Amino acid sequence: MQDVEFFNRELSWLSFNYRVLQEANDKSVPLLERLKFLAIYSSNLDEFFRVRVASLRSLLVLKSKSQKKLRFDPQSLLDEIKLRVSEHQEEFGKIYREKIIPELNKNKVFIIDEKTATEEQVKYLESFFTEKILREINSFYLDREKEAAFLHNKSIYLAVCLSLKENLSSENGEESENYKYALVEIPTDRFGRFITLPEKDGKKYVIFLDDVIRLFLEKIFPGYIITSNYSVKLTRDAELYIDDEFSGNLLQKIKKGLAKRSTGVPSRFLFDKSMPKPFQKVLRAEMDLKKDDLMEGGRYHNYNDFFSFPDFGLDKLKYKPMLPAICNAIESEKNIFEAITKKDIFLSFPYQSYKYVIQFLDEAAADPDVKSIKITLYRVASDSLVLKSLVRAVKNGKDVTAFVEVKARFDEETNFSSAEYLQEAGVKVHFSFPGLKVHSKLCLVERVEENKTHYYTYLATGNFNEKTAGIYCDHALFTKYYEIGQEAQAVFDFLTTKNDEQEFRHLLVASFNMRKAFNDLIDKEISNAAEGKEAKITIKLNSLEDRKIIKRLYQASQAGVQIRIIVRGICCLVPGLKDVSENIKVTSVVDRYLEHARIYVFHNGGNKLVYIASADWMRRNLSRRIEVGFQIYDDDIKEFILEVVKIQETDNVKSRIIDEMQSNQYVKSNPDKPVRSQYKLYEFIKSMNGS
Repeated sequence: MQDVEFFNRELSWLSFNYRVLQEANDKSVPLLERLKFLAIYSSNLDEFFRVRVASLRSLLVLKSKSQKKLRFDPQSLLDEIKLRVSEHQEEFGKIYREKIIPELNKNKVFIIDEKTATEEQVKYLESFFTEKILREINSFYLDREKEAAFLHNKSIYLAVCLSLKENLSSENGEESENYKYALVEIPTDRFGRFITLPEKDGKKYVIFLDDVIRLFLEKIFPGYIITSNYSVKLTRDAELYIDDEFSGNLLQKIKKGLAKRSTGVPSRFLFDKSMPKPFQKVLRAEMDLKKDDLMEGGRYHNYNDFFSFPDFGLDKLKYKPMLPAICNAIESEKNIFEAITKKDIFLSFPYQSYKYVIQFLDEAAADPDVKSIKITLYRVASDSLVLKSLVRAVKNGKDVTAFVEVKARFDEETNFSSAEYLQEAGVKVHFSFPGLKVHSKLCLVERVEENKTHYYTYLATGNFNEKTAGIYCDHALFTKYYEIGQEAQAVFDFLTTKNDEQEFRHLLVASFNMRKAFNDLIDKEISNAAEGKEAKITIKLNSLEDRKIIKRLYQASQAGVQIRIIVRGICCLVPGLKDVSENIKVTSVVDRYLEHARIYVFHNGGNKLVYIASADWMRRNLSRRIEVGFQIYDDDIKEFILEVVKIQETDNVKSRIIDEMQSNQYVKSNPDKPVRSQYKLYEFIKSMNGS
């Protein structure tokens, strides 16, 4: 049974993804943005099944004695996950069919299918299909006498039942020797998911590629009658990531069991729920699927493809652009080094432009006084400006070192490619090592000024990725504080030499001193509360899962510390439990941008301590990763961050309450004074910078 003092991590994550679905259901969100939230929900769920569900299913290979050592029953949890996902998928379908589609139609956008296409549209599509699509189709018959069919991960297929005799018909889809079965892969990688048709009378038409192929299945299987077809999709186990979820003897036992299976085994087989059971039985047998692999879906899968839904130039159905505010502290100086020398500089993305980070790297690459650049790379953009700056720096004679984390989930190939690009240019590239992931967002520039070495350090909560910086809410600090630069150098010394005899006083570095530092800060608030002083903790983060930290927060709550938490995703802490967490309030903001920053504020007897970090409070972040947190010393920046937190605390438009039931109810305080924190924060930053 689950411990009542902790939300189950997986169910908490599903609760978060439901908040994403709420955005798709929100009439105040522009229509095409609602479609994108359906895409985000779908994309999130795919990764959840590839990694989390796959990891849970890997536990089933353990013997019962080993399973008893877990805090939960894996099979019961998998059943609960399946039930909740099914409920959410049902709501997903209703939102799409009953709300999104009618609104698209009101705006003269029509999604047609093979049954509603006009004769003229069919003729247009037939030409398109014959000339372009047909030769790209990959189809194959199912044959039990041969090896089980292998479906590519996340690809969409049409499962087709073919009649051998023209006069045969089937009312119940019964398996028969008079039928053949086949799979057709939908080539979305070459044609996209949506085909736009000619506009008529001001009406815009689009059709799923799936339905184009449905129209002309008989061209793929000449000589057969198409009896029926249904959409199917297989999500495969991302076994590569089990190391990130389990450790020690348990990890070894899981790996031993998994070694007996072929790689990438199914974690979810999604199929059209209208498919007759005999047809399901055929597919299960042909693809060697277990009952637990199966999950009912709708007519279409891979709704994450709605990221590429044509907008037809209808800007009114999208969010109005929020042009990034300028940074006066940088714009008013000759170069960025002079600006940082005058004062620490704090940036908030996407409300301010990421161009300043690129400017920092570009000026470092060109500046004759800069001797070296060191950087950690976790996820970078395609055609990355960051990488190009580093290459220019090498060409200009700088000593450039990059630590590339090749275990960044689902970005492994991209990161290997980036590393090769850097190595070929002459960058000193170091890779991740066993047992640790490097998740820090750190850049150190060494510059000689008047024969003295100075460090310019960039520390952030977000990746060196100029594209995601436009949609992720993150914070970053530029500082010339020498001691911080020295400690950043110590981080790189560890990454490049693996010498773990490093000491940190200004930086919080996992897995060196970060956990202890946070524990000490919490304990200080507990001590202050015991002495009758005002004691508060405010944290904003993506995920809260580490049980040791949560227990510390429970102790603080019981001591009278007032705790306010703003969490985007997973929250295993249960707020409001009598005699446990009555002084803890938790909310979650899901809105236009992805909340990604981590902020930690401790009241400290009135002299507030403010920290920013790359780390969430998850066991993996605090114990099995290299993360960097840093205290804000500049009083003006500290006040700015406290205002940012205050604005998010008062959000009563996009903030949901995390309660014992995980019901995701919206905060309804002060309805006459709506506060949408992301918009208010944007206006606040603009006003500060005069832009």
